[in-house]
Amino acid sequence: MFIETETTPNPSTLKFLPGRQVMPSGTREFLSPEDAESSPLAQALFDLGDVIGVFFGSSFVSVTAAPGVEWPALRPQVVAILLDHFVSEAPLFTGGDASGFSVPADDEDFGDDPADADIVAQIKDLIESRVRPAVANDGGDIIYRGFREGVVYLSMQGACSGCPSSSATLKQGIESLLKHYVPEVSEVRAA
Repeated sequence: MFIETETTPNPSTLKFLPGRQVMPSGTREFLSPEDAESSPLAQALFDLGDVIGVFFGSSFVSVTAAPGVEWPALRPQVVAILLDHFVSEAPLFTGGDASGFSVPADDEDFGDDPADADIVAQIKDLIESRVRPAVANDGGDIIYRGFREGVVYLSMQGACSGCPSSSATLKQGIESLLKHYVPEVSEVRAA
């Protein structure tokens, strides 16, 4: 088995591609060892001591190194853990799979006005069809949080969370796209 490695716009994060499915659906982000208790793979990566974030996408794992940690030293350790996991076909989550695994709702979710249902549907469709695939290419994900008074609230995950260019991505990329296709959108903000 060969695991490819790609850089991301976030210099602290590398994207690892095992050449097979990682998550059957959805994504999952771990920002602390406590978050990772439900995943033996994420826990093993945090156990290295130099990892501060793990993100599972459909076909990749993004790993964020702690400040001051150099990737040339950490990369082989991460690859070894990923190889062990995928070659052994170990489960991604305790209990064998992600079924029954729920992520609590984020306190920052904004309730959408039912009168805006058509606008919200357009926004979600654009995010799903155009934005999420591009963000996944960079080792992350973007989550719709709400639409209120012309403002779309989104949160970035994985390599995109904390990336120096994430605010430019939101403002220059996503905001421009949404404003072009959905005139009711006046601004995009990070939630």
